[in-house]
Amino acid sequence: MHGEALRQAIEKIGPLDEDARARALAWQDDLTKVPGSLGDLEAFGVQLCAISGQCPPPVPAPGFVGVFEGDHGVQTNKVSPWPQEITYTMGVNLASGGASVSVLARHAGADYRLYNVGGLKELPEGDHIVNCRVAAGTADLTQGPAMTREQATEALDIGVEAARDAVSSGARALVPGELGIGNTTPAAALIAAYTGRPADAVTGRGAGADDEMLARKTRTVEQGLAANHVADQDALGILAGVGGLEHAAMAGFILGGAAARVPVVLDGVIAVSAALAAVALAPQARDYLFAGHLGPEPGLRVGLETLGLTPLIQLGMHLGEGSGAALALPVLAAAAKIMREMSHFSDGQVSGEREV
Repeated sequence: MHGEALRQAIEKIGPLDEDARARALAWQDDLTKVPGSLGDLEAFGVQLCAISGQCPPPVPAPGFVGVFEGDHGVQTNKVSPWPQEITYTMGVNLASGGASVSVLARHAGADYRLYNVGGLKELPEGDHIVNCRVAAGTADLTQGPAMTREQATEALDIGVEAARDAVSSGARALVPGELGIGNTTPAAALIAAYTGRPADAVTGRGAGADDEMLARKTRTVEQGLAANHVADQDALGILAGVGGLEHAAMAGFILGGAAARVPVVLDGVIAVSAALAAVALAPQARDYLFAGHLGPEPGLRVGLETLGLTPLIQLGMHLGEGSGAALALPVLAAAAKIMREMSHFSDGQVSGEREV
């Protein structure tokens, strides 16, 4: 029954452990360092404690990168300079280990898998490929809903189940990634719809749009928002109306991670648009999120501000696939290791008072 995995995940997402958070704050103050001197790394460690209910927290490793593939009917409006065939060829490249996210996942000691949830055609069978297509791409969002509510729900279920399988296989941090020519256009539409911001404030160049294409892309987002009456829709209606099958599956993956109480590390604008959908469906899921990085897409900044997330790294990346978040996984692991491995003032190994 479509929606059952989604329903179960949402029911399992609970609040963070505030007692563990309080213990973590005291723990940080006793570490042999100037309080606050490790900056955001300290806050990340505290959040890991609150997620896990343990202080110090378990190291969020190994990670698992779930990459969700989909194609988009909105590409008929020429919102990307690349042909849709690239979705398929990049999927093959990623699964064979040659994509950026494949390399960076290996670097982080993370496994990865590609879920073909909405590509125009099936991918070849392989160890890193799961063919689970809900449809061969989406409809053109400027003409009405990109997906039916049933299709969006089925894709959400696929993401939830992918997260559940990853965690049951030993993953202790999840990264939602994506592939799909044209998918920054529905991402911008989702961010606009969930935040109430205008299209021109959240629409960026994606994979190399020039000024003319960017203007056309912005108009396309505006048309999609109007055609789908997003102000009158619920969270699922927005996702089905202007999202993509990979956006829906990523949202399910995020919810599945939150239900399992493991940290979910977001990549770029597409992952953040999916996170906004996930949080609209289950608000407490926000507490399980970390921002992998901050790139140049305007919608990414808007989404992170809305979610209240601080990036783990900032290198100007905007490739997608989950690459920036995969690169950030060791930083998140370091936040846990600081709490687990640093000595404490109360141990007596370091003594002395500050001079004033």
